[in-house]
Amino acid sequence: MQVGVELGPVVLTDKAGEPGVPKTAATIIPQAKPESRTTTEIEQRAKHMGISKIWCRFIKGKLATFLFFTPFFSNPSTTMHHFQYSGHNLHCESVDLAAVAKLYGTPTYVYSAATMADNYTRLARGLAGLDVQLCFAMKANSNIAVLRHFANLGAGFDLVSGGEIRRVLAAGSTVNTSVFAGVGKTEGEIRLALENGIFAFHVESEPELARINHVAGTLGVKAPIAIRINPDVDAHTHAKITTGKSGNKFGIPLKHAAAAYETASKYPHIAIKGVQMHIGSQLTSVGPFVEAVEKVSSFVAELKVKYGITYFSIGGGMGIVYKDALASGDKAWWDAQPADQRPLTPESYGAALVPLLQPLGLKILLEHGRFMVGNAGVLLSRVEHLKRGAGKNFLIVDAAMNDLVRPAMYDSFHEIVPLQRDSSRRALLADIVGPICESGDCFAKDRQIQEVGEGELLAFMSAGAYGYSMANRYNTRGMAAEVFVKGSSFELINARETFEQMIAGEKIPAFLK
Repeated sequence: MQVGVELGPVVLTDKAGEPGVPKTAATIIPQAKPESRTTTEIEQRAKHMGISKIWCRFIKGKLATFLFFTPFFSNPSTTMHHFQYSGHNLHCESVDLAAVAKLYGTPTYVYSAATMADNYTRLARGLAGLDVQLCFAMKANSNIAVLRHFANLGAGFDLVSGGEIRRVLAAGSTVNTSVFAGVGKTEGEIRLALENGIFAFHVESEPELARINHVAGTLGVKAPIAIRINPDVDAHTHAKITTGKSGNKFGIPLKHAAAAYETASKYPHIAIKGVQMHIGSQLTSVGPFVEAVEKVSSFVAELKVKYGITYFSIGGGMGIVYKDALASGDKAWWDAQPADQRPLTPESYGAALVPLLQPLGLKILLEHGRFMVGNAGVLLSRVEHLKRGAGKNFLIVDAAMNDLVRPAMYDSFHEIVPLQRDSSRRALLADIVGPICESGDCFAKDRQIQEVGEGELLAFMSAGAYGYSMANRYNTRGMAAEVFVKGSSFELINARETFEQMIAGEKIPAFLK
């Protein structure tokens, strides 16, 4: 097949000594006159140049554009996370996790400061060449120590409630570089955000726009806003975390967005600042991100001309490794993956998106949560019993679905490993379950694990996102403890909830006494 290809010179960069920067990054520089090449010739040229993937799209039915990028090249000094075995014992950075469990008990969440910092830095460097503002989606992990850590790194926050605003303030930060999202903002929450100098509201509907204008009017201010566009793009992720399809509750359809902005321009207490979109969570390929940006970028350019918008928020959603979570902390694991099967990384994400976003000349906001903290946390648990059934083994642990609800809610996979590795032990095939009286209280079915006995410790990997933040008190089980690690130091950042704390707000009414 002979195709007309807009194939500009591919500039390869090698920024030695910069952690998190891909050794090979490709940038497409448009040429005035497209070349005519066969797809085979293009593939051969890419291979010769060390480019491992070709991504093809037809634009307006006329032109095939090939984007070349490298899914992953990492500086040898960088890792995907800082959980690893030292000898026989599992460590978080330089801390033996067994020591944490001994001091604070189980279930306990443990977070790595270095992993969070690495993820933040890699994402920022992956978007080099753009004016980027990173807003941590704190719904993933809202502990105030985690928030303070990201604030110290320079992050703003993606907020979805008045409580999250208050958490950021409690962490000693401000919301001046933060955005307020969500489909049901109350008047009280809008007022709180305005009083504290929110960077912008991400508006989900025209009724919400009217409400924001009203509240801003009562305060005598103009509310900065961006309207959330629903681009109707399939993120190819779990149905419960897809947010950019036409059937989802989020945003305004692209075909109605111009009218919504026209309405916004007529409100006296609204200041149009940008445009926003978000297509889903746990995306493992860059294609849907590229499709969404391409789909709305011309509209974004029109808004810049008409209303002088200053930013474009492309949302978050970058996925993490769950199945081989522990191994993914080692660069060798990435090197061993086939080039076309490597998970999405900040480097490949940026290589694909930067050329599309640069021509807009706008500040780019990112609202990633899971990528920032998911592989930065583990949940420690203790084995209660090994129950051998007629045809199945059950490994019963003290963590439960109230502590980590993702497997029950999403059928999600978490790698589960022993804190003390012993290669001499035989393998055990078992369902790993919690003590709650629900069949759904199951973390893994027919999982092979090193045989462990009563009192031994396990770690649930990739538990830093949507772990504690989605936990609850079902079966009157108190909330787990949380611990923060930096280097060889660790500290309790949230004590285990006591029974007295659980019932502190409850009372028996007088007519029952």
